[in-house]
Amino acid sequence: MVRFVVRRLVVLLITLLAVSAATFAIPYASGGDPVRTILRSRVSDQALDPSAIAALRSELGLDRPILVQYLSWLGRAVRGDFGMSFTSRTPVDQLLGTAIGVSGTLAVIAIGLAFLAALPLGTLAAMRPGKRVDNGVTLLTQSFVAVPEYWLAPILVLVFSRYLGWLPSAGWRDPTSIILPALTLALRPMAYFTQVTRAAMSDVLASPYMTAARSRGLSGGQALLRHGLRNALLPVMTLFSLWFAGLLGGSVVVEVIFAIPGMGRLVYSAVVNHDVPLIQGGILCTVALAVLITTVTDLLYALINPAVRVRDGAV
Repeated sequence: MVRFVVRRLVVLLITLLAVSAATFAIPYASGGDPVRTILRSRVSDQALDPSAIAALRSELGLDRPILVQYLSWLGRAVRGDFGMSFTSRTPVDQLLGTAIGVSGTLAVIAIGLAFLAALPLGTLAAMRPGKRVDNGVTLLTQSFVAVPEYWLAPILVLVFSRYLGWLPSAGWRDPTSIILPALTLALRPMAYFTQVTRAAMSDVLASPYMTAARSRGLSGGQALLRHGLRNALLPVMTLFSLWFAGLLGGSVVVEVIFAIPGMGRLVYSAVVNHDVPLIQGGILCTVALAVLITTVTDLLYALINPAVRVRDGAV
């Protein structure tokens, strides 16, 4: 198990280094001059003073070799220092801290709703293959997979905000503001979770150990809870972590539609305003959290299922 953990941590560090290098290169890969971008965000005059350009380049250390610049930027980034936002003149770490909290809350609620709905639906469908319940669940989940968030969100706003007046249409003021965006984000992962749960539960119900459990006098429900549920949840856990990591920074459309001050909307605004420090900080934090969540899930998966460690050669 120790070797397995060490391998995963090494992969984590290599991935983060690669992501940090790619993130640092964003202003250079875009073909623009970061110094001119900063000055144009501060002054309206497009004819920039060459002496001001040279002074700012020296102040920011951009006249040093690129490797020295990267190591200096990486050292500050490890401490959480991504500089100042070009547009708001606020430390990037403060903006990211607030946005991550909002997106994290929204992602936890959305993924929790998806999981709580998918587990019973997938189990019921697996227990009655080919019946009305199974067909109904399959039709429902396939419909949700085909519905994009940018179409679903306005429909929910029209129904529950405009016509019924039950819920606010936008903002992040009170618990009722979370319901519509969380529901919008939950339906698609719920459909995938349900399908994976049904497939995994079907395999579990047909396994020899479930037959043995039933032969010992356990009812179907008891055998499922004691022996089947744990194994059926393993593939769902992997999908769970991937969706959760994606929702942290990938809910751009939903956050923009519902005016939610989360990571997706923050990075979107930074791209629109060419706010390089905010783009770099937002991308690096989002990817780092996604990789960390995936790594933790791998470790939990191996802890629950020792066969994973055996296949990895790290028993």
